[in-house]
Amino acid sequence: MTTLTEADALDGLRDALGLLKDREQVAQRLLDSSAKHSFDPDEELDWDAPFEEGKWFWPPELVSLYDTPLWKRMGEEQRILLSQHEAAALASLGIWFEIILMQLLVRHIYDKAATSAHVRYALTEIEDECRHSKMFARLISHGDTPWYPVSRVHQQLGRLFKTISTTPGSFTATLLGEEVLDWMQRLTFPDERVQTLVRGVTRIHVVEEARHVRYAREELRRQMVTAPKWSQEFTRITSGEFARVFSVAFVNPEVYTNVGLDKREALAQVKASGHRREVMQTGSKRLTDFLDDIGVLRGVGRRLWKSSGLLA
Repeated sequence: MTTLTEADALDGLRDALGLLKDREQVAQRLLDSSAKHSFDPDEELDWDAPFEEGKWFWPPELVSLYDTPLWKRMGEEQRILLSQHEAAALASLGIWFEIILMQLLVRHIYDKAATSAHVRYALTEIEDECRHSKMFARLISHGDTPWYPVSRVHQQLGRLFKTISTTPGSFTATLLGEEVLDWMQRLTFPDERVQTLVRGVTRIHVVEEARHVRYAREELRRQMVTAPKWSQEFTRITSGEFARVFSVAFVNPEVYTNVGLDKREALAQVKASGHRREVMQTGSKRLTDFLDDIGVLRGVGRRLWKSSGLLA
């Protein structure tokens, strides 16, 4: 495929989803929405209130061991404790991912006009992600749980990905990190079984992440139309490998040890769990359908996505 300029792409060019939208108009609408619907978690949430007795920290159906033989042997108190540690592990994963995202966004706008709405929205999103990372860190500190960093191998893979990622690869990874957690959080914030503070954190994140998803989707569509053929293929492969890393990093094995479970047994049961597989594939489906439509899920990349367990 011949590389196209942005002007060419916007001059009636379309992908499988229709005509490409004007980059500046999309960004301006997102800037207007940000002005109306942005939150300061330090002010919005009651950080002084204690956690409520008997309430979950994550919907039980979304806890990794739900409906496994091990889950059925656990008492309610241990199940809730596991939900607390998994919520802390997911918050830790979210911080790791958002720090990567912020660096990728800075790279994306490095050589673009700072006065454009597109760049101003990217800077606005970076502001959002800074607040989200601090909010997640405060949530972890509020409870009796540790910080759960990703493995050393995944830390190094993150460094490598940030170095070699192309623009379409960066936006594909952005959507992977945002959309699966977003699906889970949309189930969490209205669930009255869940701690009020956790619901507040997820509500803020869902509202602000909706804009981030829109920005990334529109830019990825443009990139998959205008990028050189080699870049498109590289995006397919790197996104598939990142999906494999993400699916493994989504469960931190140390949570099982810290709630008194055998780590190996727990991991084996999660891996064998049909319910867990369905949760992850359902949470990924909106994204994988979109990526399939715009040509990301092809060839080797598609096989990698399937091996990640996120694509049926």
